[in-house]
Amino acid sequence: MGWDYVIGILILSGINLMTALGLSLLTGFTGLFSFGHAGFIAIGAYTATTITMKYNIFPESMLWLQFYLALIIAGLVSMLVSLIIGKLTLNLKGDYFCIATLGFGEAIRLILDNVSYFGGARGLPNIPTVGTTTITNVIIIDIIAVICLVFIINSRHGRNMTAIREDELAAQTIGINVFKYKMIALAISAFYAGIAGGMLAHYLGFIQPIMFKMIKSTELTIMVVFGGLGSVSGTVIGTLLLTFLPEVLRSFYNWRLVLYGAAIIIIMIARPQGIMGGKEFRIITFFKKIGRKEEVKS
Repeated sequence: MGWDYVIGILILSGINLMTALGLSLLTGFTGLFSFGHAGFIAIGAYTATTITMKYNIFPESMLWLQFYLALIIAGLVSMLVSLIIGKLTLNLKGDYFCIATLGFGEAIRLILDNVSYFGGARGLPNIPTVGTTTITNVIIIDIIAVICLVFIINSRHGRNMTAIREDELAAQTIGINVFKYKMIALAISAFYAGIAGGMLAHYLGFIQPIMFKMIKSTELTIMVVFGGLGSVSGTVIGTLLLTFLPEVLRSFYNWRLVLYGAAIIIIMIARPQGIMGGKEFRIITFFKKIGRKEEVKS
């Protein structure tokens, strides 16, 4: 296993982590399970690609600046779509919301399959990759994303989301606007997924709708549950392990997916609360304390 190969897996881990962090807020801290986040990743991927390929705002020497701008716009477009979807689905309870998000994810994929502007089923090739989704850029973006998420969770808004997860009816009784905070959690989650989609497109250099099937959403949700619901540290660990595991098992090609599934089942049986079980690393706890101090001052 060469160093370049390891760097490639680390980049993919960082891309997956962006979406998993957003899902951690939505699922781990707000209690809403989504199986349609592949749709938000697809929206982000195609939006960022369109900006970098068809709208050359900056000279070629400043491609990195256009890349960052494309990621922000990709995240905002995904967020905007999530607000529309949330308005229609967030009043649904339990499994019905899961089914609605699943349908949304598949609908986005099928729409992209039939829109020739985005390449249809053939996808979009020749996406610029030089100086875009590098390991440095991925690490910087992930660190910023983790810090922002920790501050959100430890703000008054984050505590309201956690209250909704624990008991929605009780949260509503004490005056928390349940629908509003569900909408905020979904919007932030979609924003993270949109950025991840933009990074994925500029790492692979090629995208097509089939890459954003339901199984992608399922894998990301498993990463969050595997690491531990309600734990940012658990999300990081779960994402790294479950991105690396299929590659480590590649030598057992015929049994790779069987071993991958067996490993997940064993962890879920032996430790149903996930690897971290709601606990955090000291560095995350440090940022939590800073967040609490800022909240007290405000």
